[in-house]
Amino acid sequence: MRNLPRHLADLSITLWVGGMWMLGYVVVPALFKLLPDRQLAGMLAGRLFTLLAWIGIACALYLLLYRLQQSGRAALRHTSFRITMALLLLVLVGQFVLQPILADLKVQASPLDVMNSAFAAQFKTWHAVSGILFLVQSLLGIALVLDRKAS
Repeated sequence: MRNLPRHLADLSITLWVGGMWMLGYVVVPALFKLLPDRQLAGMLAGRLFTLLAWIGIACALYLLLYRLQQSGRAALRHTSFRITMALLLLVLVGQFVLQPILADLKVQASPLDVMNSAFAAQFKTWHAVSGILFLVQSLLGIALVLDRKAS
C-alpha cells in the first residue's frame, strides 16, 4: 500500500502515453481506412482525441502533484516534471485553442463538409498544426516513459 502513489504514477504514464500512441497511430488511421464515410471517421476521431485530452489532463495533474509531494520545490528541476508540464501545456493548447478553431471552421462550412468548402485550406492548415502538436506530444511521451524508467 505504501507504494500505491508510485504505482498510480506509473499507471498514469502508461495510460496517457499508451493511449496517445494507440489512438494517434493505430485507431485513427484504422477509422479512416475502414469507415466509408470520412466525415464520420473524423467526427469519431475528434471525440476520441477529446477523451484522450481529458485523460491526459487528469494524468498530468496527478503526476505533477505526485512529484511535488515526493520532492517539494526540487520537483521543478526533475526532467519528468518538466516533460509532464510541457505535455500538459501542449494538451491544453490542442484542446482549448486548436480544437475550437477546427470546430468553428466546420460550423462555418455547414451544411457542406469542411473539406468541400471555402474553408478547406484553413482547415488543412490548422489540422496540420494540430498533427504536429500531437507528434511532439507523442515524442515527449516517449521521453517521459524513458525518464521514468531511468529514475
